[in-house]
Amino acid sequence: MSVAALAGLIAGALETLPRPVRVAGEISGLRDRTHWYFDLKDADAVVSCVMFASAARKAGFVPENGQAVVAGGRVEFYAKGGKVSLICDRLEPVGAGALELAFRKLVGEIRALGWFDPERKRALPTFPRRIAVVTSRTGAALQDVLDTARRRCPAVDIAVVDVRVQGDRAAGEVAAAIEWLGRRHTHLGIDAILVTRGGGSMEDLWAFNEKPVAAAIVACPVPVVAAIGHETDVTIAELVADERAATPTQAAMRLIPDRAALGEQVEAVASALRGSIERQTAAAERREQQHAGELRGGVRLALARDRSRVDQLAVRLEQHRPAAAQARRASRLAEGERRLAAAARSVLVRFDLDAIERDLRTGAARAIAHARDRVAALDRTLAAVGPLRVLARGYSVTTRGDGRVVRSPSDVAQGDDILTRVADGTIRSVVDGDKSPRIGSGAPTGPETQTRSQGAPRVGGRTPPESRRAKGSGESADQKGLFDG
Repeated sequence: MSVAALAGLIAGALETLPRPVRVAGEISGLRDRTHWYFDLKDADAVVSCVMFASAARKAGFVPENGQAVVAGGRVEFYAKGGKVSLICDRLEPVGAGALELAFRKLVGEIRALGWFDPERKRALPTFPRRIAVVTSRTGAALQDVLDTARRRCPAVDIAVVDVRVQGDRAAGEVAAAIEWLGRRHTHLGIDAILVTRGGGSMEDLWAFNEKPVAAAIVACPVPVVAAIGHETDVTIAELVADERAATPTQAAMRLIPDRAALGEQVEAVASALRGSIERQTAAAERREQQHAGELRGGVRLALARDRSRVDQLAVRLEQHRPAAAQARRASRLAEGERRLAAAARSVLVRFDLDAIERDLRTGAARAIAHARDRVAALDRTLAAVGPLRVLARGYSVTTRGDGRVVRSPSDVAQGDDILTRVADGTIRSVVDGDKSPRIGSGAPTGPETQTRSQGAPRVGGRTPPESRRAKGSGESADQKGLFDG
């Protein structure tokens, strides 16, 4: 037969093979030329494979030489090349690749259940009394957790639940331990659970990607922290846990408070408490002082009223000095003292009346003595600086006919009658003469008036120095009546 006829028989024989076929083998001689060309081999045979670009884009990964895969497709004979090839339309990795696909599928299922939602997750306890650690007793992860707990806060108790963390039975033991701790957490005093193990391959960590473990974590009534493998490893148990930690040490640090930081917090709380107590105490003292101040204010007001009356009496006594008037003032002052004492007793009825009465009597007596001293001093001052005493020293006071004091030449006109009071009598005069400006210091100071005395020598019209001082101090107006008549 011809070569073509033989090729036809070969192609026809290949048509009897099942479609599609699935072949497991190892990638070899991979050539990426838009389409993938490679050999699939095992220990006993080699099959040429082709994966066209449209199928290669759907593979989800780029195969590597030496990688174990499962190829699906159809077997064809290329007559012109004389070559039998497996035309691949699917390519799946074996081992880690298969686990990766299973991981992605389970992630999708759990996400649909809402187990990854942050709203579902619980807050960790601030100061746990006891933490349950679900791990292998012989693993290095447990020692990391225990060392961190002793260093940070020895007061937190650690309860270890020994389970397998690798192999076919590991997932069941981990899930059962979490469920048992959840049921017994009140009796055991468990406030949080730490699920952990050290690093490893994806196959080693696979127990923590099983759905029963994720379901047990979600259903657990106490918060769960998961730290599985190294920082770059991610498991489903960590994704559904209330908090994920990169390493066992970091997980212990998240759960166990630092005693140094706790000491600082206690000191801060104590300081805030002291400040609050001091503020409340100060407020209470201010309220008490306000009440006392109101009481003292009432007493002071009563004293002020009586002192005002004493001052008024002193003024009137200064103007009217007869002994009888002074006696009446003293009687009124005694009456005021009595009324003040009565008012104070009525105000202070809720307090120590004896002590307050003694203080009030002492203060009133002191105020009365002070007022009497003032009256005596004013009397002496009046006797020393009164107008008659001033006149006795050689001064005089000039008034117009209507009794008003002449303080300036401008106060009189030519022909006005004026009276000049001296110590032992009165001089009557008539203003006679021209008033002209006085020149001095470069500026006029007012007119000068000539007067003609009746029956006496002519007296100059200047205002005595004492009169000018009286004008400045305001005393002459109050004491004008002393010179009447």
